[in-house]
Amino acid sequence: MKRLLAFLLCICLAVGLLGCGAGDGYVPTGDGLTWDEDYTGPTYTHDDGQAQVLTLTWYTDRSLNPYICTDFTNQALFSLLYQGLFATDRNYNTEPVLCENYRVSEDMKTYTFYPAKATYSDGSVVTAQDIADSLNAAKASTVYQGRFLHVQEILLTEDGGVAVTLDTAYEDLPLLLDMPIVKSSTLASDVPLGTGPYKMEGSGNAALLRRRADWWCKATMTVTAETISLLPAESVTQIRDTFEFETLDLVCADPGSDRYADYRCDYELWDCENGIFLYLACNMNSLVFNIPEIRSALTGAVDRETLAATYYRGFARTATLPASPQSPYYNKTLASRYGYDGGEKLTAAYAAAQLPGDTVVKLLVNGDDSLRARVARDIADGLRSCGMTVELLALETDQYKYYLKMGWFDLYLGQTKLSPNMDLSAFFHRNGAVSWGSVDSVAMYTLCLEALANHGNFYTLHQNVMEDGRVCPILFRSYAVYATRGLLTTLTPARDNIFYYSLGRSMEKAKLANG
Repeated sequence: MKRLLAFLLCICLAVGLLGCGAGDGYVPTGDGLTWDEDYTGPTYTHDDGQAQVLTLTWYTDRSLNPYICTDFTNQALFSLLYQGLFATDRNYNTEPVLCENYRVSEDMKTYTFYPAKATYSDGSVVTAQDIADSLNAAKASTVYQGRFLHVQEILLTEDGGVAVTLDTAYEDLPLLLDMPIVKSSTLASDVPLGTGPYKMEGSGNAALLRRRADWWCKATMTVTAETISLLPAESVTQIRDTFEFETLDLVCADPGSDRYADYRCDYELWDCENGIFLYLACNMNSLVFNIPEIRSALTGAVDRETLAATYYRGFARTATLPASPQSPYYNKTLASRYGYDGGEKLTAAYAAAQLPGDTVVKLLVNGDDSLRARVARDIADGLRSCGMTVELLALETDQYKYYLKMGWFDLYLGQTKLSPNMDLSAFFHRNGAVSWGSVDSVAMYTLCLEALANHGNFYTLHQNVMEDGRVCPILFRSYAVYATRGLLTTLTPARDNIFYYSLGRSMEKAKLANG
């Protein structure tokens, strides 16, 4: 009733309250309304001193197994149920969690991790075998397998650790290992046993989360409720309506999805980065885009800011380099060289190429994603203004994939999820998962490996990618997190981790010397 009154008041006044929705012109910064980067204060209680009451939602017919689940609504519960070897904050800083100590070989091709004295929700202790089995399950999964591109073996060591062997030197491997570790015997379960602050009780419509009295670490968290009610989810509109008019306290929504339902009530709002990367990529066999001057000028013809504002409701960070602007790999000074110029350079480069008058640029996009198809339409209009004749091919998914495989395009608008260390190997490796149109390159792949070995080399990698132009970054998407006002004010969502919390541990102190 309280939410209903607030909602009706919004309509009557025709203005948003302090936390109005993105559809009302609000542009999220990811900072919520009371963001304090140095917050270390007490856990939340209501002003009247009562214990926190919290209700979340989930799809009961979809798994909570982290190696299977691809639904972001269910994934929102993961940071309450599970923990990883490491945790990563919103600025891509890493800290140890289930890893007590670790060692790195001198060539940075072998990492050995030693488990913390942590326990699962059934009281059993986390073992090296659990860690090895969980990492191997993640490696085999469609959810995390991209992070294991360079991982050769995951083996137990005689001194009680887990050794991860790589085919190339890696400086920031822990950044990739924040995925949940679960008890080996429950790997196939829809709700495996985890080490997080809550455990699942009941099932289906009767499920709830109960705070663990025996939780092995006592971190300060924004979420402190003794029990968390779980309302069954049916659709994005049902989730929105339940949040606006009933008792649901927090939801995760995807403004970049065709199924997004706009919110029109009083709330607090954050963004949660998800690593989803929108980009253009050229066919290197194209009559047009085998010309380096045209490829490198393409970035100046893409009005990223307008695309983000028009189609992603502000829940996207524009990027002129192939890395999230939130990551430490993104150099803003370098990025400023490749921004929108109204298509001036592309117009000049295309005219200078003196291509035949009947040349047609085929821009390929997945038409089943209607939002992405609309973005492609605007990009096509921008290319036409530069003198190109553009044919937009918005195809259904299977046909779109077939055209990619056959190389029947000049340019395509793609979307992929980059790993947290922003590895571009999948573009430039000969058999890379997104190396369509012969964008693979030995030189570029070598630069990728050099960047993995030393992140100071990302500057050189990104400079070469942009000067070459075969991949043109556009933006990185985010999820929207809506919460009841005043309930979770200190929420600090990290990438794919809405309820991020810190244990206050140091990577430096956890690292062991080689001996």
